[in-house]
Amino acid sequence: MLLALIACGTVFSYAACSQKDEPKPYIATPTAPVDKNWKFETTPVWADEFDYTGAPDPKKWGYDTGGHGWGNNELQYYTDKASNASVANGILTITARKENEGGMEYTSARLVTKNKGDFLYGRIEVRAKLPTGKGTWPAIWMLPTDWAYGGWPKSGEIDIMEHVGYDQNNVHITVHTEDYNHGKGTQKGKSKIVPTASTAFHNYRVDWTPYSIRGFIDDEKVFEFINEGKGFASWPFDKRFHLLLNIAVGGNWGGAQGVDPTVYPQSMEVDYVRVYKLIEG
Repeated sequence: MLLALIACGTVFSYAACSQKDEPKPYIATPTAPVDKNWKFETTPVWADEFDYTGAPDPKKWGYDTGGHGWGNNELQYYTDKASNASVANGILTITARKENEGGMEYTSARLVTKNKGDFLYGRIEVRAKLPTGKGTWPAIWMLPTDWAYGGWPKSGEIDIMEHVGYDQNNVHITVHTEDYNHGKGTQKGKSKIVPTASTAFHNYRVDWTPYSIRGFIDDEKVFEFINEGKGFASWPFDKRFHLLLNIAVGGNWGGAQGVDPTVYPQSMEVDYVRVYKLIEG
């Protein structure tokens, strides 16, 4: 856990420094952490290898359900049905379908680990094969569990992988905060062309430490967002987050060039999800 540091001469302490004269009140101020040789456990602290058959493990996954647009004018209704999310042959398959449900013309699934897998710092790695086709918008991402700093984007968002079908093979890694978000056009992110994003499995990963969030695709670093030490408006990532896996249909970004109804059903296949505990360097 990141603790605020204050200086007493040239010595750093986790508490107020003792003084011979009357002590001054301690006032916590944001402090940029120092980069270290950050390391992670080699055995996952939380994982799903999908080595079973049927519904996603209810001890690890819950569902967000409904069809109200999800803040992005999305067109799908999220369900907890096996036709939208199921496990077989070592793979989790999330499928978006062209079918009516709850007043929407598409169905899909949005799996969440909230209150079943919540993490503060760590290495999060997901091996996945992405859907294709205009209107698909798959994501592997993280949201705050407790929203300690307020509603979106104040408490932050970490997008480990996003892809929109009209821009095939261009994979994005992004973070959102109060200071840096797509509502202001200030979001921080990078993208990489992955020529086989929808025909082969690839590893999507973030290394999240008190110093930075670094994003990788197949172990190649693509993105880095450094903690500026300016407080939660730029760095709300000192609270626990949980994982989400989903395919949206259409929406402000996914549907920016329309939706091709003929491409559905489309699936995102997930080989594993692994979370490794941070060891400070």
